[in-house]
Amino acid sequence: MPDPLRADNPIEFFKTREGHMHKVLLAGDAVLKRRMRFGILQAAAWAAIIALVLPAWAGDNRAVKSRVAPVYPEIAKRMRISGEVQLEATVDAQGKVKDVKPVSGNHMLELAAEDAVKQWKFAPGDGDSVVTVSVTFSLGQ
Repeated sequence: MPDPLRADNPIEFFKTREGHMHKVLLAGDAVLKRRMRFGILQAAAWAAIIALVLPAWAGDNRAVKSRVAPVYPEIAKRMRISGEVQLEATVDAQGKVKDVKPVSGNHMLELAAEDAVKQWKFAPGDGDSVVTVSVTFSLGQ
């Protein structure tokens, strides 16, 4: 039995009052209308997905006015863990960091990176913005 939900399916199913299923072969304009309806729904779904994803990409590139170096966790030093931690910092209009969320990097280093970035100062801006920053941990520090 063909899938009734596919847009290119020329067969339409309907149920009568008695509960019997009937199928009708659609022709010409009916198939075109069905394909257009499916296309519009598909476009609306993509638009909703893009609307949800775009704010995450709308990061601000504010200049960092002052940085605080992270404290290298002792356990990470002993285990010889190094690397980069990427964070998203929410910065207010005055340039103060309001919130920090880790994006990627070693979990052993995340807390130290978050604590350091919370103390950073950024250039003032028009309002709150999300800035992506990186904190690098190297054993030579």
